[in-house]
Amino acid sequence: MSVFRSIRFRLTVLYSTLLFALAGAGLVVAYVAVDRAVDPKPITQRYEAHLVKLKSDGRTVPTGTTIEVAEVQQIEDEVNLRLLQTVRDYSLIALGGLFVASLGIGWVLSGRALRPVGAIARTAREIQATDLSRRIRLTGPRDELRDLGDTIDSMLDRLDHAFRAQRQLIDDASHELRSPLAIIRANLDASLTSPEATDQERAAAVATVDRATTRMSRLVEDLLATARRDADAMADTDVELSTVAQEAGEDFAALAAGRGLRLRYALGTDLVLIGDPDALRRAVGNLLSNAVRLSPPGGAIELATGRDGGWLWLAVVDEGPGIAEDDRARVFDRFWRGEAGRGGSGDRRTGLGLAIVRQIVESHGGQAVVFSHPGTGSTFVLWLPAVDRVDDDPPPTSAPR
Repeated sequence: MSVFRSIRFRLTVLYSTLLFALAGAGLVVAYVAVDRAVDPKPITQRYEAHLVKLKSDGRTVPTGTTIEVAEVQQIEDEVNLRLLQTVRDYSLIALGGLFVASLGIGWVLSGRALRPVGAIARTAREIQATDLSRRIRLTGPRDELRDLGDTIDSMLDRLDHAFRAQRQLIDDASHELRSPLAIIRANLDASLTSPEATDQERAAAVATVDRATTRMSRLVEDLLATARRDADAMADTDVELSTVAQEAGEDFAALAAGRGLRLRYALGTDLVLIGDPDALRRAVGNLLSNAVRLSPPGGAIELATGRDGGWLWLAVVDEGPGIAEDDRARVFDRFWRGEAGRGGSGDRRTGLGLAIVRQIVESHGGQAVVFSHPGTGSTFVLWLPAVDRVDDDPPPTSAPR
């Protein structure tokens, strides 16, 4: 980039022009003030005077020397005129030197003012798509450029977090897909493509491959749901939370009855929030899916909704095995599965269900929490902001009553 097209050059010219104009205006004012304070005129009438010597006896003797003389006032006017001319000449010389000096001063000052911009540009050039660890970290006074640098650092923090989460998701998904693919490949090589395999072995291999493909299908569906929510591809509208809970419960009523489970409802009224009803229904469905899968036959699952201040809550209570204290902090992590989820391959889960629940709730500005102890069942609570919420208080930390 040409120096003459740079911001620094333009700022230098601007600084220099302003300083030159101010100095010039000051000198012009001083010149006009001096011109009006005096009456500078050239001598218009000159006289010849013959010098004489005065003797002691009072006689004058001509010296033969002749000089030009003028009136005292005219001499003063001539002195003022020459003074004004001298002021003008030196002012012009000072303006020329000031213009050159102002260019240098403007270049230095603009360089110092734009130094943070240079740091931002250098950091941006050094940042790569695979490495967002660099930060600008400007120092100095907290001015507009410092605020710009801090804003860019904050943006880089968010991008770095998003890219790390994306890479982690890809790594975890690859790891999860590798196992069913290996199972399918092993069964194809050992039974389905072997001429020596019996019908019974082929049937067992087909069943194994079916379970592996079913697990892969679940994983792909969960990944697609995660991607859609990350991309904000869902439309938000007014949602009645109790209606969402009722519809999700009806979807799982047959499955719960097939396992001998009872669904109980304790739904409030006028629980309106702004959100995506389909996404919220999926979140509640994931909680009910786990509750139906883990609750013992003959048990009960309770689905309740209510309000606490500016927060709405939806709770799913089961009578399952519960969650250990060390696992409660990780229960919403992607691909985490508790002991109940590490069973036989026929019922293995993807480990994304509760992660999707948390993602959906947090995208609505809420929070998903779990209250559980081993052997006493679990209570999953979704805190969501009400449509008329006006305070900034966080959701309660205790289970709703």
